[in-house]
Amino acid sequence: MYILLALIAACSLGVALHFLLPTRDLRGVAVTPAIATAAAAAIYTILQWCGVVASDPLLWVASIGGGLALAAAATVLLTTRRTRGDAREKRTLGI
Repeated sequence: MYILLALIAACSLGVALHFLLPTRDLRGVAVTPAIATAAAAAIYTILQWCGVVASDPLLWVASIGGGLALAAAATVLLTTRRTRGDAREKRTLGI
């Protein structure tokens, strides 16, 4: 059940991350929090399978921090690709 605390924290901080990163008008408001939550869940689960207990701060820092780091990287990558794709499409259409 502790995983829910990590996921809620990752999702909440993912919302804040969405508003802190530039060009937020090019992506949906749920993209960054969803990536942060999914990554935190995967990291938390993998660490639990490796034997890290819930009382270990490493589990919390790695799952929440790693989830946010992956979400930030994925969000920047997505918006960069979107910007380039939009520019290419504008050139194609002659706009």
